[in-house]
Amino acid sequence: MDITVYSDKIEDYLNCSDAIDYSDQAVSELADTLFNKATDETDFVRIVFEYVRDNISHSADINADELTCSASEVLKAGHGICFAKSHLLAAILRCKGVPAGFCYQKLILDDDVAPILIYHGLNGVYIKSVGRWIRLDPRGNKPGVNAQFSLETEQLAFPIRPEKGERDGLTVYPEPAPLIVSKFDKYSSREKLWDDLPDELGYITED
Repeated sequence: MDITVYSDKIEDYLNCSDAIDYSDQAVSELADTLFNKATDETDFVRIVFEYVRDNISHSADINADELTCSASEVLKAGHGICFAKSHLLAAILRCKGVPAGFCYQKLILDDDVAPILIYHGLNGVYIKSVGRWIRLDPRGNKPGVNAQFSLETEQLAFPIRPEKGERDGLTVYPEPAPLIVSKFDKYSSREKLWDDLPDELGYITED
């Protein structure tokens, strides 16, 4: 597996923005709390990943219709869909100087009731101790989904099934996909978004 970066400027993966708003007091205070629990930077990444995975619900899993997007919105509400949870993970890490970005996969939404290809969002994180990027999926575990932190063997939420047209995304982008964020701007509820899920990312080039 060959993870690549969209930008060769590491500082691009540390930016604070509307979606990755680690200047928000609650986000920065959480970053401080989790950082103080860690033994080193790699341990901090693990702790943050597990916090977002386990303590922030996936909106669909709890049938929440409120649509959250920015890191601060996700933290305040306590839930978000995959894209939103990846925004919070990146914000907490960036707040403490850990480069983090965004990766996307194309997956079947539901084999039985909605066999359509949709985007799924996760994170790419630069681990200084090993000198490379890894991918982490904070979507949230449930029966059949078991994403874990690992420096050796990647364990994401969903296996890729090429025979069904599913596609892995190995590029780490510094900012959330423009066309995905535009959907959050357009809709106020998850139900409405679910009826118009993005089929493009909107970057200049896509993998």
